Amino acid sequence: MNTSTAPVHTDGAAGERSGRPLLRRLAETPEVGVVAACVVVFAALALDKPTFAGAVNLQGMGFDLAQYGLIAIGESLVILTGGIDLSVGALLGTSVILMSWFNVRAGLPPVLAILVTLLIAGAVGLVHGLAVTRLKMPPFVVTLVTYTVAQGVTLAITSGTSITGIGGTFSDLGQTYVAQVPLPLVVFLVVAVAAWFFLERTYAGRQVYAVGGNPEAARLAGIRGDRRVVSMYVTSSLLSAFAGIMVLGRMGVGSASGVGVGWELSAIAAAVIGGVSLTGGQGRILGIVAGTVLLELINNGLTTLQINANYTNIVLGCVLGLAITADRLRARSVAGRG
Repeated sequence: MNTSTAPVHTDGAAGERSGRPLLRRLAETPEVGVVAACVVVFAALALDKPTFAGAVNLQGMGFDLAQYGLIAIGESLVILTGGIDLSVGALLGTSVILMSWFNVRAGLPPVLAILVTLLIAGAVGLVHGLAVTRLKMPPFVVTLVTYTVAQGVTLAITSGTSITGIGGTFSDLGQTYVAQVPLPLVVFLVVAVAAWFFLERTYAGRQVYAVGGNPEAARLAGIRGDRRVVSMYVTSSLLSAFAGIMVLGRMGVGSASGVGVGWELSAIAAAVIGGVSLTGGQGRILGIVAGTVLLELINNGLTTLQINANYTNIVLGCVLGLAITADRLRARSVAGRG
């Protein structure tokens, strides 16, 4: 009887005490906002253009989401350590050309061409990580150098022309459906779940947050921060090359024109919109995936509404600006309460 009457006497106070923390937690959780934005944008576009929610358009968005989402996850892992990787887009484009060249010009089987390219991409990530941790070079500078070199390598190999005649294995990987769901999208979801498990359920994942949130405290706690930073840069580069497999399979040719150009900005935007703090140590995979979905909805929605393509970057830039502003305001609010 006591348990049944207690809420009656303290209903207002208890409700106020329990309601405030809940609302505060919701306000401080960026995933709620971006997931809600995805639902609203999708519903609005589907109501305005019924074809937007059609199977063909959704499948097309699935292909796009996979290739952008893979580099967004890699970029986010680096940002969580307090770094940045400006090379993800250029490295993706170079990976497309390398796989094509190894397969067509060097005569390597598709699987071997993929493995060699992944090895090269992993080596690039290793160089990034060692330069940042051992030489104490700014991540912005290190990855900007790779961005420039990668674009130069792409043009040097192809002389601006496309490489044709690639093996059918690439098309199988980039254009296959699994129960009407694009295979690249399935791969992206598997990678997202693996990244979630790593960050949320493993000791090494928690160390990544610790290194990004407070490197000195992590060092004093005995965490080998350099190892975690290097591994995240390697993972980012590998995911860029992995996304290149999907892009090459979808295009069917090794094109040097515009592939991956500017994609690093979309990856950073997806991360920040999803709640990843640019200062490191804060962000979750759910938000990253939702941020990528929101960008794809906006991108595809503008195309479906036949909006001039020149305005796409303006809209995406404004969305990124709002996300960065919200990130700073949230960080100041949390710091003030702390």
